[in-house]
Amino acid sequence: MARTFHVKSIEYKMKKTTTIILILFIGYALSPAQSGRRKIIEGNQQFAEEQYDEALTKYRDAQVHDPESSLLKFNIADAQYKKNKYEDALKDFQGSIVSDDITLQSQAWYNIGNTLYRSGKLPESILAYQEALKLNPEDEDAKYNLEFVRRQLKNQADKQQQQPQQQQQQQEQQQQEQQQQEQHQKEQQQEQQQSSQDQQDKEKQEQAEQQEQQQMDPAEQMSKQDAERILQAMKENEEDVKNARKQKVPGNMRVLKDW
Repeated sequence: MARTFHVKSIEYKMKKTTTIILILFIGYALSPAQSGRRKIIEGNQQFAEEQYDEALTKYRDAQVHDPESSLLKFNIADAQYKKNKYEDALKDFQGSIVSDDITLQSQAWYNIGNTLYRSGKLPESILAYQEALKLNPEDEDAKYNLEFVRRQLKNQADKQQQQPQQQQQQQEQQQQEQQQQEQHQKEQQQEQQQSSQDQQDKEKQEQAEQQEQQQMDPAEQMSKQDAERILQAMKENEEDVKNARKQKVPGNMRVLKDW
C-alpha cells in the first residue's frame, strides 16, 4: 500500500512531553512554587480527550506561574496546532526551542516543520525537518516528511516548467486558427470581388449592346412583330403560288376548234 504523508502524532508528542513534565514536577509536588502542577495535569488529560480548548485554558493558567517554561509553550503550541491555528502554534513552538533539553528541541523543530507544511510554506518546512534531524538523526518521521516535501516541491517545479510549454502550444494553435480564419475571410472577399466584377462586366456588355442597337440604321431595327408579319406574308404568298399551279390546264388536254 502506498504510504501517505505522515505527520507525527501530536498525541504522541504530548505523551512524551507529559512524561517529561510529570518527572520534573514529581520531586516538587509539595512545593508551593509549583501550584500550577494540577492545572498542567488536568490540561494533559483534556488534551488526551481531544478537548483542546479546555486543555489550552489549563496550560495558559499554569503559564501564569511559569511564563518562561519551554514545556508549557510546547504544550500550548500542540493545542493550537490541533485547533488549526498554525500561526499561533508556530510562535509557541519557536519559543520552546530555547530549552536546554535536546529531545524537546528536536520535537519542537519537527512540529515546526509540520506547522509550516500545513501553512503551505514547503521550503521553510524542509529547513525545520533538517534542524530536527541534526538534533536527532534517528527520527524516521522527520526523514520521511523531509523527503515527502522535497518530492512535492520537485513536482511543483516540473509543473511550472510544463506550463510555459503548454501555453506556447496553445498560443501556436490559436495563431494557426487565426491564420486559417483570416485566409478564409480573404478567400470570401476575393470571391465577392470576382462576383462583383463579373456583374459589372455583364452590365457593361449589356450597355454596349444597347448602344450598338441604338446606332443601327432604322431599316435594320426590325421589331419581332415586323419579322413575324413578314414571315407570315411569305407563307401566305407561297400558298397562293401553290393554288395557282393547281388551277393550270394539263398539257395533254385537246381543245376542239370551232370551225
